[in-house]
Amino acid sequence: MEKIDKSLLAEIANMHEIPAGAYNIRKNGGGIDRRSTANIEIVTKEDKPGIDIIIAPGTKNESVHIPVIITETGIDDVVYNDFYVGDDADVLIVAGCGIHNSGSDKSQHDGIHTFHIGKNAKIKYVEKHYGEGPGTGENILNPVTIVEQDENSTCEMEMVQIRGVNSTKRDTKAQLKAGAKLIVTERLLTHDQQEAYSDITVELNGTDASAQIVSRTVARDTSKQVFHYDAIGNEKCRAHIQCDSIIMDGASVSSIPAITANSADAQIIHEAAIGRINNDQLVKLMTFGMTEEEAEEVIINGFLK
Repeated sequence: MEKIDKSLLAEIANMHEIPAGAYNIRKNGGGIDRRSTANIEIVTKEDKPGIDIIIAPGTKNESVHIPVIITETGIDDVVYNDFYVGDDADVLIVAGCGIHNSGSDKSQHDGIHTFHIGKNAKIKYVEKHYGEGPGTGENILNPVTIVEQDENSTCEMEMVQIRGVNSTKRDTKAQLKAGAKLIVTERLLTHDQQEAYSDITVELNGTDASAQIVSRTVARDTSKQVFHYDAIGNEKCRAHIQCDSIIMDGASVSSIPAITANSADAQIIHEAAIGRINNDQLVKLMTFGMTEEEAEEVIINGFLK
């Protein structure tokens, strides 16, 4: 792989070398390297671009990496990845997309990921998006995430947008059966004239299903962020949605809550806060010798952790 490839993989998937487990690396619209293991099989789809990741029941302490990198301008890549997680499995899934655009045309990746999570199974899914490059072309990322959780399963999702993405539309939908647990942490930074839209809809369809969605974002310059989160409780269940944003410069942030209870035993909470960087924190850091810009960066990095 080229130097740019390695740099992008390190940014989005923490891959400084080939991982020990299963992996599939996609570059500029095609697969370039792959490995399956005894318990995790990766198979190319026959009807559309993408792969099936089949995780055997009872698989423990294993991982699968499926990063996507784009290093050419003008690429418009769409991929469909389905994850079939067997009962009682416990695995780490690392995805993400990095774009290095040196030209004047837009480079775009739309990843449609569907998770079929079996009974008592547990996954941690990490997805990072990142853009860079000296070109004038836009970097566009539009992820779609569909989650279907069986009884007593756990899905923990960490969705991060680092920098350099001109436009993103994130669409996440989840359906939870009895005892299923969903945890979503979204961290997002926009700058310049970037735009970010995020829609998350969670349907809690089984008794004692639970969901926690935490969004922490920073909007700088004249960027725009719009968030629409919807939790629907159809049985005895619990859901908590929390959206916290720091707004700077001439940016715009909008948080649109929607919570629905179709059962008297559904407990659903939504909290949202948008505000500036705390001035007292700035002053305190500047007393340690930092400039205002350096102090802001420290506060932002801490907020997004």
